[in-house]
Amino acid sequence: MGSLNGKVVLITGGARGVGAEVARRLRRKGANLVLTDLDPAPLAELADELGGEAHVLTALADVRDLAAMQRAADAAVARFGGIDVVVANAGIASFGSVLQVDPEAFRRVIDINVVGVFNTVRATLPSVIERRGYVLVVSSLAAFTSAPGLAAYHASKAGAEYFANTLRLEVAHRGVDVGSAHMSWIDTPLVQDAKADLSTFREMLTRMPGPLKKTTTVTECGAAFVKGIEGRKKRIYCPRWVGAFRWIRPLVSTPIGERDIRKFAPELLPKLDAEVATLGRSTSARIESLEQR
Repeated sequence: MGSLNGKVVLITGGARGVGAEVARRLRRKGANLVLTDLDPAPLAELADELGGEAHVLTALADVRDLAAMQRAADAAVARFGGIDVVVANAGIASFGSVLQVDPEAFRRVIDINVVGVFNTVRATLPSVIERRGYVLVVSSLAAFTSAPGLAAYHASKAGAEYFANTLRLEVAHRGVDVGSAHMSWIDTPLVQDAKADLSTFREMLTRMPGPLKKTTTVTECGAAFVKGIEGRKKRIYCPRWVGAFRWIRPLVSTPIGERDIRKFAPELLPKLDAEVATLGRSTSARIESLEQR
């Protein structure tokens, strides 16, 4: 893709975290932005920071609502003439074992992280095809590994990766490139909220094997995303070592690969479930408040 100057980029989950960091970097490169989120205050603040209506269109849109995403896509085409790049970034996590997690929270994770990706792409794809553009689906290192208490998150991120793989085959002949992004833990509200809510989550990170315990900065992740968008990359890894897990994925799910996690799971998982039960929720307070609006 090369220069992003004048390109139109739609980012879901654009008000905070990686979405906001990518938006800032793209705007500095001259891109026009379409940012969707459910949190109006930070979304409006970011739009003002990035130059306001001349270069940024915002939409309060739930990725689970195809009609809402279609309205956002239509507004983007009406304002800027089309869409060159889509970053399907919106995502959440739930916590608790399969026996403990709130079933509604589990379903919400799948709806946002998988169905939300479909809705985002479905609404924007005609314009992206017209402009022979690029779609980036935000998956995770979680597509290659597993951790107890995070079944919905791992399942959804694996689903997002394979959605991207399939979409790539469907649109390659139309001149559209599709990438998936895979990151380790990032210092975003998702991880910050989990650390604040759950001491067992903090402990689990310290006991994960090797690099899996490390947290990546939003700045580092944003830089990797923008570089990948510019290069229309098939896969983006941040940090770069995450890419190794894609190749050793069959080993990761063997008893040898799971050895360290199996050691602490019997001790930590009951503690995690107890903390989730005490909280009375399986997602962060911030996510719960957005759901109630």
